[in-house]
Amino acid sequence: MWPLVLSALSLGFLGSFHCIGMCGPIALALPVQHLAGGRKMAGILLYNGGRITSYALLGLFFGWLGRQFYLGGLQQWLSIALGTVLLLIVVLQYVAGRHMPVAARIGWLTGGVRKVLGRLLHRQQFSTLYAIGFFNGLLPCGLVYLGIAGSLATAHAYEGALFMAAFGAGTLPAMAAVTGARHLISLQLRNRVKRLVPVVITAMGLLLIMRGMNLGIPYISPSMHPDAPKVVERCCHK
Repeated sequence: MWPLVLSALSLGFLGSFHCIGMCGPIALALPVQHLAGGRKMAGILLYNGGRITSYALLGLFFGWLGRQFYLGGLQQWLSIALGTVLLLIVVLQYVAGRHMPVAARIGWLTGGVRKVLGRLLHRQQFSTLYAIGFFNGLLPCGLVYLGIAGSLATAHAYEGALFMAAFGAGTLPAMAAVTGARHLISLQLRNRVKRLVPVVITAMGLLLIMRGMNLGIPYISPSMHPDAPKVVERCCHK
């Protein structure tokens, strides 16, 4: 599990420099720019706490969904399929340069979320910051979909939530910086860090494939046998 959590942190951190282009306008529109000191930092943390909460809930659901595949004996194939999809994304999008606008195709599903988010931003109140972050985390985002793939592979609700929470925590430094001190993140720095994103996606894809191969390697490729009997040792002293 921990290798996946580390990959979630890395994916969140490196991918956040790419997401600044999408979520940056929302972060810059938050009602914290006129604040100073601890109150401004509290507002930034509230907003990002809302994002991480929505990510964790998504991970909780998709981790539970992955558990159903596990109980059905399909977890190995699901993990291999997800890993293969991630490798294909790297090849098509980062090597061949072909864009995959998945987020735009399903954007109509989140029309209600966009409306609520728009109303909250229009109010420009400190008390709405957590809710703004929460609904922002539900907007279509290709990077979030990669995180969801990882939470599916955990095959546990709480581990899926942990995975997505780690992903959200990885995005925190860059998103906090763009809100509180936008001058710290230059375009040159963003471009340099973004080059590492396909490396992390590739590592995550390979890790998922190895997990599905059922090699019996602790933490990396553990055995997946939902029907295997559990051995319980009991010691009786008379």
